[in-house]
This record gives sequence, structure tokens and C-alpha cells, in this order.
Amino acid sequence: MNFGVITIEIKINKESGVPLYLQVKKQIMDLIKTDILTVGNKMPTERELSEKLKVSRNTISTAYNELEQEGVLKSYQGRGTFVAEEANPWKVQNIKEKIIKFVDLGFEEALETGMDADEFLEIVMQRVREKKELMSKITALYVECNIEQSRMFSKQLMDSTNMNVIPFTLDDIKMPTKETKSMIEKCQVIIATFNHVNEVVRMTKQFKKEVIGVAINVNLQTIVKIARYPEETRFGFVCMSQEFMFKARGALEKAGLSNIDIQYTNTTDKDELLKIVNNSEVLIVSPGRYKDVKESCTEDKEIVKFLYSLDDNSVKALKSQIIELKYQK
Repeated sequence: MNFGVITIEIKINKESGVPLYLQVKKQIMDLIKTDILTVGNKMPTERELSEKLKVSRNTISTAYNELEQEGVLKSYQGRGTFVAEEANPWKVQNIKEKIIKFVDLGFEEALETGMDADEFLEIVMQRVREKKELMSKITALYVECNIEQSRMFSKQLMDSTNMNVIPFTLDDIKMPTKETKSMIEKCQVIIATFNHVNEVVRMTKQFKKEVIGVAINVNLQTIVKIARYPEETRFGFVCMSQEFMFKARGALEKAGLSNIDIQYTNTTDKDELLKIVNNSEVLIVSPGRYKDVKESCTEDKEIVKFLYSLDDNSVKALKSQIIELKYQK
């Protein structure tokens, strides 16, 4: 495939069990890492690449969209998609080495002023304790379109940041009760997935709170596990909300799994649930439905939890932003 004098090759293995869009995404990244594609090179259109690779256009769109969100690619209306002109994240110096250099500079400065090594170490440790204490005093709201995902991401954030994170839904802030308003007023920061940030900013404008966006990803192991079942497998998908069901269906379609035999439900009726459980060979469940699905199984059946997770880089950026804002209790 030619871009001027540049030729690139992408090879798809439809038997590997790895989602097609991830194969495309990884190989584009590899081409950039090895300088076969460089900053400013124009990418083929989604249609051109899908025809070349004999995959759906949706597969290419998903790969391009994720690379664009990560700053690897950049789309311009009417011009096409290009390798981004911004700093390339894969070329950034190893983070650990970068931090070591900062520590070395600080240590050298301390020695030049007459401070000894133990005094410098105590200052560093004290500063880290202060930052950790600051995070532990922060109360944040996590806003998602459904309570199930909001609870999952709130727990992940609490585990990784030591903040107190309260799960909220968009409906909670669209029609706030007196108690809800009080919780919004008392929190120091509001967190939302990127696709909801503008909406949350608009709805919470009166409270004058900082709204920070984070990215989420479908757990890759979940997708790969589902992809490796035989083509004729009968799946049952059980979750708590229509929104979760819709997102999960979209994620499976984007991963090239739109043709699997799967029945979706968010029913809480025990008889309906039992029918789906009995008619399925493998059950895919959201974390909030695992217990009651497990209890409905009259025989030993495989149950796969359908998991989303917060993007690690987003969480790191979130911590940095919160520390910089210097929130106080």
C-alpha cells in the first residue's frame, strides 16, 4: 500500500482469536515505532484499508478511533487521517529513568547547599506522605450513564488513588434531590468518562466544580476469551441495565464478534432468567449480575464476567491533575 514512496504491509490472522481491530492497531503502532510510518504520513481511508485487508470497515474505524484518542493519529475534516504531529507517546523516555533524573537533579542541588543525604531523603519522604494524605482527604463523584459501570469505576479509582469516590449516574445530576445536591456541593472534584464530560460540565455548572475526564477500555482478556469459543457456541448475556447491554453489544461488534449466537437480557424475573441460563452453553455477565446468574445455574456452566477497566494512563493523568489542584478537605 503506497503513500507517496512509502509502502506498508498489514497482515491479519483471522484464526488467532485476537480481535481484528487490535491486530490492525498494533501493526500500525509497530510501523510507526520502526519509522516506516512517520509524523505527517497520510493513512489510507477506512474503506481502502478494509477492502485491502478484507475486514469490515467497522474494524478499521475502531482501530483508527482508538489510535486517535491516544494521540497516535489525527483526522482532519476533508483531508484524511495522518500520523499525529504531536509528541509520540511511544518515543517518550522511559518514565522511571525520567523520574530518576529529576531525583538526581534535586539531590545534587541539595548537596550544593550543604544538605546531607539523610536530610534530602526525609524531605522527599515527607513530601510523598503529604501528597498521599491529600489524596485520602478528597471526595470525588464518578458520573456514568448507568450505576453498574459507575460502581465498577468508582471502586477501581478508590483502589488506585486512595480517594473516596462516590458512584453517580447522569440521571442523578439531571434531576438532583436535596441529598444529591449536598453531595455535589461537598465533593472536591467530579470525574466522568470522556464521552460524558461536556454533559456533566453543563449540568453541574452551578456548583462550580472541576470536572476531569478519564478513558475506559473493554478488558482485552474478556474479549479474547469470548473469541476463542467455537463458532457454534450459544451465549447468554446478562446485565443490570439497558445501557450496559448496549455498550457490551457494541464492544463485541467492534471486536469482530457480531456474528456469535448470543441472547441479551437485563431481566430480573427469575423464570425468564432461568430460561436464558438453560438455553445457553456459556454465560457472559456483568459483575453486578454474577451472583444471581450463578445461583440460577442448575448445572455446571462457564460464566465469563464482562469487564471494563479504566485506562491506566488516564488514571495517572487524573492523579497528577488532582495533586496540582491542591484540593483541601
